[in-house]
Parts: sequence; C-alpha cells; structure tokens
Amino acid sequence: MSRPSATHRLARRGLFFAAALSTLMLLAPESQAHFILQAPPSWMSQDSLGAPEKLGPCGDEGGGTPTGTVTAFQIGQTITVTINEVVFHPGHYRIALATTDRSQLPPEPVVTAGSTACGSVPIENPPVFPVLADDVFDHTSPFSSPQSVQLTLPAGVTCDKCTLQVIEFMSDHGLNNPGGCFYHHCADISIGATAPTDGGTQGGLDASVNPTAQSGCDYAPAAPLPPLALLVGALLLALALRRRNRA
Repeated sequence: MSRPSATHRLARRGLFFAAALSTLMLLAPESQAHFILQAPPSWMSQDSLGAPEKLGPCGDEGGGTPTGTVTAFQIGQTITVTINEVVFHPGHYRIALATTDRSQLPPEPVVTAGSTACGSVPIENPPVFPVLADDVFDHTSPFSSPQSVQLTLPAGVTCDKCTLQVIEFMSDHGLNNPGGCFYHHCADISIGATAPTDGGTQGGLDASVNPTAQSGCDYAPAAPLPPLALLVGALLLALALRRRNRA
C-alpha cells in the first residue's frame, strides 16, 4: 500500500483539526446570561432561554406574544418575585414599579467599565421609588434552582394596570446588542385599594406553595466545561494526529 502524499496528509490533518475545533467550540460554555420571569407571570411569552429580553424596558425587541395576563394584588400586599436564571453570568437584579405607563420606569444604572465593558453599576441602598428592591440575587456562581424574593407593595399606590419590571445586570460581560449589560422582563399587575385578606400571599395563592419550584421550562444549561477537560481533549487529539501521521 502506497504512503499518502504530503499534500494528502496535510489536507487530512486540516480537516481533523477543523472537526476538533468545532467540537471544542460546542462544548465551551455559553457567554451570555438569560433569565425567565416565573412570578408574577410575564406580560410577554418567553422561550426556554427567556427571550425576548434584551431591549428595555421590558424585552421589547420582538419575537414574543403578549399574554394579556394582569395579576391582581392589593395595596400593601407582600408579593413574591421569582426568576430562573437559565444561563449563568455573575451579577444581580433590580425590581421597579411604574403605576401609569412604562415611561415611569427608572433608567438603567450607569455602567462603569472594568475588565470588560460591563464592570459595575451603583446600587440604590435604600431603594427609592419607583425602585422597589436593588442588588437582589447578587451572585458570582450559578444558581442551583429558581430564586425568589418577597417584597411589600408601597403604601398608597393603586393602579388598574401597572408594570412590575425586573432587570438583570451582568458584570464581567461584553455588551449585548441591544440591551448593553442588561436583560429585562416585566409583569402587568393591578393593585386594588382593599387591604389583603389572605395573609398577604401573592394573588391569593396558598402560602404552602413553594415559590422556588420550577415551572414552565424544561431547559437545564450544561455545566461549564472545566479548562482541564479542554486541555486533556486537546492532548488526546494531538496524540491521535501523531499516530495517524506515522501510519
């Protein structure tokens, strides 16, 4: 059997390296973060990665369908906000309320660049209305389950249809287009003038319901591939190429 020509060996090596590089790229962790607003229900349909969510104030870049859902609450009620971060990136969340139209929602915080364009943002502590809570779910590692926070609706605020906004700030991240360093979700809610009679549970739900129970999404992001695994894979590929070239 004749030995392959140098040109043939070079072409075969190129194809082998291209296939290996494609495999490693597929195994590499995804760089963008995404979250799903689970409670209150979103004003817009969300896919398994939470899209649409890039364009503020409420994920307005298109691609979703308005749900028409308006969740009813009462003045001064304590409500539960639940998110499921399906693709990790370090950062935190902010929750705000617009009582008439979305132009009342506060602008996104001014970002100070760090090692990436998305370095840090100022935190409202204490939060000032229309911000209800800031620096929520601050994290530097992936969540193992959906996250919930309880907050009390402001006294004296009622509305027939207002907007509860939840935004995610991602640190150590490149700029999204659109959206910059932020992802956005909103829920349409109403706030009645009658004080709650159900002990303050969200929307009359049974207080025994686990607010962190995952629902509506069967997506589970793959765990990031450790750098050591990538190195071992590259070494195995190199050894395989060497053996093939000696054949």
